[in-house]
Amino acid sequence: MYSTIITGGLHGLDCYLARVEVDCSRGLPGIEMVGLLGSEVKEARERIRVALRNADIALPPMRITVNISPASLHKAGTFYDLPVAAGILAAQGLILPEEVERVMIAGELGLNGDVRPVRGILPLVLEARREGLERCIVPAENLEEARLVEGIRLRGIRSLGELIGALQEKAERTPSPGGPLALPGQEYPGQNYPKLAYPGRKRFTSEGSFQGPDFGEIRGQEGAKRAAAAAAAGFHHMLMIGPPGAGKTMLARCLPSILPPMSEEERLETASIYSVAGLPAGGFLSGGGRPFVAPHHTVTGRALTGGGQVPRPGAVSLAHRGVLFLDELAEFKRATLDLLRQPLEEKQVRILRSSGTYCYPADFMLVAAMNPCPCGYYPDRNRCRCTPGQVARYLSGISGPILDRMDLCAEMERVEFGALMSREKETGTDSAALRAAVQEARQRQERRFLSDPMTQGKIRYNSQMGQRELNRFCALGEEEQRFLERIFEKLGLTARSCHRLLRVARTLADLDGAERIGKTQLSEAACLRLPVGKYPGTA
Repeated sequence: MYSTIITGGLHGLDCYLARVEVDCSRGLPGIEMVGLLGSEVKEARERIRVALRNADIALPPMRITVNISPASLHKAGTFYDLPVAAGILAAQGLILPEEVERVMIAGELGLNGDVRPVRGILPLVLEARREGLERCIVPAENLEEARLVEGIRLRGIRSLGELIGALQEKAERTPSPGGPLALPGQEYPGQNYPKLAYPGRKRFTSEGSFQGPDFGEIRGQEGAKRAAAAAAAGFHHMLMIGPPGAGKTMLARCLPSILPPMSEEERLETASIYSVAGLPAGGFLSGGGRPFVAPHHTVTGRALTGGGQVPRPGAVSLAHRGVLFLDELAEFKRATLDLLRQPLEEKQVRILRSSGTYCYPADFMLVAAMNPCPCGYYPDRNRCRCTPGQVARYLSGISGPILDRMDLCAEMERVEFGALMSREKETGTDSAALRAAVQEARQRQERRFLSDPMTQGKIRYNSQMGQRELNRFCALGEEEQRFLERIFEKLGLTARSCHRLLRVARTLADLDGAERIGKTQLSEAACLRLPVGKYPGTA
């Protein structure tokens, strides 16, 4: 007796459809599983055997051989439990072959026969839809996430008994796009689930107001707000330096309030990353804001960039299309920070393992905050007692290549009492006004890049421009070019930092509504560079 069940597999963020082939034949009773399987997949045979017994389904005294193809790809995860159990039931004749045609099944089994949630359901259902399958049977707790995919019929189940009932259903009703599958008169079991919270993200209400910190709550720091608007408009990396209590962390947490909403493609891509990581993903497709990830300075390299025995996305991938905030930058281990050099340039992370190469996207905006010295008050010698050597050692934990990749540097000073206690709201400093300016600048960028067939659909932000785009969209007049040459020599810029300065100047011109980059934007971009030499150890 032979049966085959369609399921899915994950390799990093790449999904593929897999086939579970089950053969029951005479021989020594037992379950043998093959197909280049990981340890958790091999352990599924014990979970399945006990789950079937506790569900009052007797296994025949036969030899059961299970093959999961393609056998050339390494299999990991627990979502093979349910399709293997379905294959055994089909091989015994409890499920007819036509009942499992064009149906993808995925889920983990408990020893009592319950179906438990798995990670990566969203990309698996997307792959099933791309391959033209008609139905997906998933754990009930994953159904809310699976419903984000339109154009495919879904059913959430809680037990092996419900699996048999779902496959044997005859009177099926096609739901509205993205809705659940239910029998007439039968209530969808997951529709009363409470809404999940999505930590690390801020949300917009239906009216478009942001639920979170607002720039209007920050008193003073107008220069830092201008730098934050430029960073949000061009998706530039930003560094804030200042004494404790100056508002660096609060300003960073206000950044999501002025970032433009994600496109449908960005939402789906980000939600898939969170689904593979085993985190709630639904909020990204239901009006949630961009990701905001703030790891602690004790974070390990694997947690930051991804990896592990079973590779998972790291913080840089969870911040994809959003903000990665590193508070107390100088407290991070230098080796950990240097792991960011490749993702910052290539916008992705490659993890090499014996089981294959895993690639995770990592196109994020890096925002960092730090104190200028161990006590935090340098160069105010009325309060700072750190020696130049102590300051240099403190800052030496940040390598030059990381600092060179920072497009903007905002120096934040201590806020005066009058500005701190002022009750009057200053015009143009709240999130609503800054968000409007950022969106206008983004629209100018989109129109500019859509006008060029070479950049159409490939580049959306000024920070993504390469050498060709710099020559075309950042062309300078003779006077501006001579001014840039003086800046280059005075600041000792590298080729990379000079190109970054031009990209920032282009963004500042977009914020100002200027068609061409002028000396004003070049001068402001130069002022927003890291003040090399001001702090010992940065020269």
